[in-house]
Amino acid sequence: MNTKLNTSDYTILAIIYAVNIFFNCIDYYQEGNMLIEYLVDLPVAALLSFVIILLFIHWLIPSYIVKEKKYGHFVFFGLLTLIIPGMIDYTAGFWTGGADWSKFPKWYDFLIRSVFRLSDDAGFPFAILLAKKFYEGQAQLFNVQKQQKENELKLLRSQIDPHFLFNNLNTLDALIDSNTNKAKEYINRLSLIYRYLIRTKDAEVMELVEEMELAENYIFLIETRFGSDYNFEIRKDTSFEDKFIPTGAIQTLLENVVKHNKVGVQGAIRVCIEVTDDQLTVVNDKSKTQQAQESFGTGLENLKARYKLLSDQEVQIINTDLKFKISIPIIKLSTES
Repeated sequence: MNTKLNTSDYTILAIIYAVNIFFNCIDYYQEGNMLIEYLVDLPVAALLSFVIILLFIHWLIPSYIVKEKKYGHFVFFGLLTLIIPGMIDYTAGFWTGGADWSKFPKWYDFLIRSVFRLSDDAGFPFAILLAKKFYEGQAQLFNVQKQQKENELKLLRSQIDPHFLFNNLNTLDALIDSNTNKAKEYINRLSLIYRYLIRTKDAEVMELVEEMELAENYIFLIETRFGSDYNFEIRKDTSFEDKFIPTGAIQTLLENVVKHNKVGVQGAIRVCIEVTDDQLTVVNDKSKTQQAQESFGTGLENLKARYKLLSDQEVQIINTDLKFKISIPIIKLSTES
């Protein structure tokens, strides 16, 4: 929390003191106080309470609470901050009231009265300032967290794109010499994918229907590259409308299938993409030649991290000897915070 006073803080203090002085003037008038009490008591009390607030805001709290955490020092110097101005204010009030100095309080009584003399005058505006500073700090924290969240999302997405480009440029290089027509279609599909990535580069989530179109183009790239090594199936048990997932999530899931499975003598790797009302699931056979890995790869780790930033729902992964199944929650913006 930033404890330094700004223009709005001084404005609030000025309003509070103006209102306080106004009502004190009414009270003084009803009690028949002398003019000198108006001219001395009210300005002195306002000035001293303002000094107390400044000392707490600019010195005591930053030094002994925030930085050094010396609470004993804070209490000691805090009491001195209340006592010394309180002594001045009480003495000034005693003098302007024309009281008999022989009846001036004993030192211990005088000390106690000095502590409480300006506590009320300084306490209310001080509490208002602290409340204001707290909510300003909360707003700043929210903005910082929001910006950090956006930066993390962009960073996580940027880690996927270079890997995707590297794989497809290698495929295209081999395809140009062997099948020109297929290469042209490959370039067209690849351009559609990159057009989508450019269009959605700043989007945290995207409509499921558009992500499924991306999936169809990406599946074409995979089938062109690997032929019949992979057998893809899409099952749709619900409408794609009003449903969202992290941008590029399906690309990550399909890329993971190819990255971690090499076709062997067992035949094609079967991959099923199933969409229900609450989640999108990708299930694939595991190749017998696949080596066990401790990590699921950068892509899936990034996707899991993105879900932590976007939703309170988690990615579910089931990894057996024969199947790999990953389910990502459908994000419904009408119910997500």
